[in-house]
Amino acid sequence: MSFLDRTARPLTLVLVLGLVAACSKPDTSTGVVAETKMDSLVTAAWLSEHIDDPNLVILDCTVLVEMTEDGAFQVVNGRAHYEEGHIPTAGFADLMGELADSDSPYQFAVPTPERFAAAMSALGVSDDSRVVLYDDSGSAWAARVWWMLRWIGFDEAALLDGGLGAWTAHGEPLSKEPVKRAVGTLTVDLRPELIVDKEDVLAGIGDDSVNIIDALSAPQYSGEVAMYTRPGHIPGATNVPMMSLIDETGLLVPADELDKLLTGDRDARSITYCGGGIAASLNAFVMTRHGYTDVAVYTASLQEWAADESLPMEITTAD
Repeated sequence: MSFLDRTARPLTLVLVLGLVAACSKPDTSTGVVAETKMDSLVTAAWLSEHIDDPNLVILDCTVLVEMTEDGAFQVVNGRAHYEEGHIPTAGFADLMGELADSDSPYQFAVPTPERFAAAMSALGVSDDSRVVLYDDSGSAWAARVWWMLRWIGFDEAALLDGGLGAWTAHGEPLSKEPVKRAVGTLTVDLRPELIVDKEDVLAGIGDDSVNIIDALSAPQYSGEVAMYTRPGHIPGATNVPMMSLIDETGLLVPADELDKLLTGDRDARSITYCGGGIAASLNAFVMTRHGYTDVAVYTASLQEWAADESLPMEITTAD
């Protein structure tokens, strides 16, 4: 079973991630299109209209999760899936390859800013590019790349709302043509506060000025379902499951629904985490779009935290 099985997608996303409208206007004086700052979320209709823009770089960030014969889940590089059919002109952003630190014991570990910038440059991203990111798995993988781009100081990136499913639902074609762009020039202007480590999270426990948000499912958060060395959640964390932020088609839920889900102080320090920093990245993306001004992702998340017996874990018991 893979993410292509739409009926199984919600359950798969919960389990797996536990493991782990831009606009332009014509310049009437010159006839040239003057671009405004890119929105962080674009529709399939917008992408179809702008797909041939010369400075637009589209990247497929898909990672697949498949069920093994014994019922376990395994994470699979999405490159073969990409080669079977992708949005025309899209390159492949490899979160299990060039965009991860292969020397880390943790999956999807963040590389150094310089290595990440070099990998994105190799995909054709430059300082003057506009980037649209998508995946075939609820947009969390794309959000991880979006967050890392923001981390190195690049802001002209957007998620495709609904991902690949929204593109095909709009009646748009897929391509099997390989894509090779000229190497770009991408400058690092690091925002170190956007990615935190376990010491930062530990310091935030018990600090009323810091909100810690668990992006896993409610059963994982409570400890009813254990997918790491120890069950439960980081003490003091509130639970906003990533899956609550998207509808059954993979589109982000409307702003009025987000108002009910995201209730913390929008100016307070907020740290999101999950299993491997993937679901947490979508939470961070949505929070940032929704007006939260100081959001960070604990990218190592529970794969690191739960394995360290010196760090506290909390189980929520039913009354």
